[in-house]
Formats: sequence, structure tokens, C-alpha cells
Amino acid sequence: MSTITGLEFRPLVIPASIDAGDATEFVEMVRVRNEIYLEISGHGDEAITPDELLPHYRPTEYSTRHSWIVVEQGEVIGRIGVDIPHEEGSNEAFWLIELLRRTWSRGIGSAAYELVERTARDNGRAVLQSWAEHPAADGPRLAPPTGFGSIPEDHIARFYLRHGYTLEQVERGSAFDLTGSFGEVERLLAVAEAASGDYRLVQWFAPTPAEHVDGYAWMKSRMSTDTPSGAMEFAEEAWDAARIAEHDAKYTDAGRTLLVTAAQHIATGELCAFNELVIGKDRTEATHQEDTLVLKEHRGHKLGTLVKCAGLLAWRGVAPASPRVITYNAEENRPMLDINEAIGFAPIAYDGAWKKVLDD
Repeated sequence: MSTITGLEFRPLVIPASIDAGDATEFVEMVRVRNEIYLEISGHGDEAITPDELLPHYRPTEYSTRHSWIVVEQGEVIGRIGVDIPHEEGSNEAFWLIELLRRTWSRGIGSAAYELVERTARDNGRAVLQSWAEHPAADGPRLAPPTGFGSIPEDHIARFYLRHGYTLEQVERGSAFDLTGSFGEVERLLAVAEAASGDYRLVQWFAPTPAEHVDGYAWMKSRMSTDTPSGAMEFAEEAWDAARIAEHDAKYTDAGRTLLVTAAQHIATGELCAFNELVIGKDRTEATHQEDTLVLKEHRGHKLGTLVKCAGLLAWRGVAPASPRVITYNAEENRPMLDINEAIGFAPIAYDGAWKKVLDD
């Protein structure tokens, strides 16, 4: 425990519902989370309501989430999280420390990091990995071993470096203006349809229909193996019907909307590419494009363009008042960035992917 006077790392109570008597601290955690993201990015597109975030904190058989609120003199000023995956052979722990900017440079982050590392060791994990947004700034820059992208050597980067981390990858955040013209999206969809004659489009809203569960599960499992990750480490994930049901419920239980657009190989019926679009109950907020993947053996048929463009065009009828779509891609994932740029996505943010391997 920290020796800073009045500072406490208090285990976060996960309430049964936001209306429960013990939900007060969870609600306050979400409020502070949203304030921190606004400080970092300058916009509120990463904000979420407590009831929409709560399903992501419920216990699951696929990982253990350790969570604390950072409390100083009775005030919640941040949060700490350590996720321990349960995949066979997993040696990773994924973590975050988020603090209000006015509390920086007082040793609170370093005290919180001691808890992170201790938790990882207690769970037998030697590979610690974390992501953070690094807003544009003047001065020295850091580049990852991938050779793609860079970030400023800012306060957050110096924190990681001081604690023994290396920058392994840069991810680009991009946005598509949903209030503008869709002419180029329609043109690119027509080109993709002409190039993908052996495939057809299928779409569904969560919960996933029974006929698509197995194919969707297989594609979700490939997200842990088939996407560019630099030297970041991810154990191969096993997905089945139960895991798809739990995944979908994280959205549907809170009234969020998840649209999946997939490409299906006509001859075999195999699902081989997919794209996800998500929005909360407030259909005027930003949309988030989550996972997108084309299975390796089906690449080269413009299926990435097909599912992205078809999803965006369908989205006009789902959330016509949503102002933009936000997505993230590894800077070295040039094939997917080429598609995004052609569609009209423009860069808005850069995240660093950081890694440390603990000594025995």
C-alpha cells in the first residue's frame, strides 16, 4: 500500500445493477474514467454510461479482472485494472492505470504500478502489456521496432520507460464522418462486389443467429492470431457458442447495438471476413468500429472493403444521427489502413502498445 497520506487503492465493488445500493463507487469510477478520456483526447467520443460499462466488469470464465479505484482524501481520482486471461498457455497480464491530470507527478501512478506488478506476479504472469493514447506534442519522439509510426516522448511514455517498458507498436485511431457523402463508399462497395463473386454478404444484430455462431466464433478466435501485433504477446483464444453468447450479452444486456457484417463463401458456406459496428443507447453518440478481419486463406478478394463498406451503408439506417465512426489499426497493418483511407477514414489519435517481461 502507498505511503502517500490519504491515498487508498480500494477494490472496486461490481454491483448487480446500477440501481443496487452498492453501485455508488462503480458509477463514480465511470464518471472519472470519462473525465480522464476527455482530458486526453479533447473529445467525449470514448465516454460510456455506467449501465453500459457494467456488463464488461461481470465475472467471466475467460479471464479474471482485478479492479481498484484510486481514492485520495475520500475523492475518486482514478482507476487501476489488471486482466488475467485464462487461455491455455497464457503468460500475459493486461493492465491500465488512469489518473486525473491534476494528480500527476506526485508518485501516485508509481504506487499504483507496484500493485499492478504484484498482482501479475501473484497470478504467475511474466509478460505485462498496456496501451495508452499519446496526443500530438512537440519534442523528441519514440518509434517501435516495427518501423511503423511514432509517438511523442510525453509524460505517459516517460512513465512506461521509467518502469522498464518498451514501445512495441503504434496504433492509429481513425474517424469516418457519417454526416458527409457516402458516394465513395458506394463506389468502393460496387468494386468489391465485382471482385468477390464467390462470396455473399450476410448481416445480423447481436445476439448472433444460431446459423452463424460457429463461423463467427472461428473468426473471433483468429483475431488473436491473424492480426499484426509486433512483439506483443497474445495466447490463442478458443471461441465457441457459449463465448459468443457472453460476448453478445455485454452489448445487448445494456441496450447497446452491435451490427456484424460478414462475407460468406458461397460454395462452402464458410464465414471468412467480418466487421463490427457498435453504438450505445444514445444513437447521437459516436459509433465504434470494433473487430474487423479477413481470414488469411480468403485474402485478395476485396473482402475487407466489402464488409466495411456494406456495414457503413447499412449503418445509416441504424444510427442516422451518429456523427462519426472511430476505429483503431496497427500502423503496420497497411492493407487495412489502405481500405480505411480509401473509404475516407482520417487519423485522429495514436496509441502506444507497451510491454515488459518480468525477471524471475
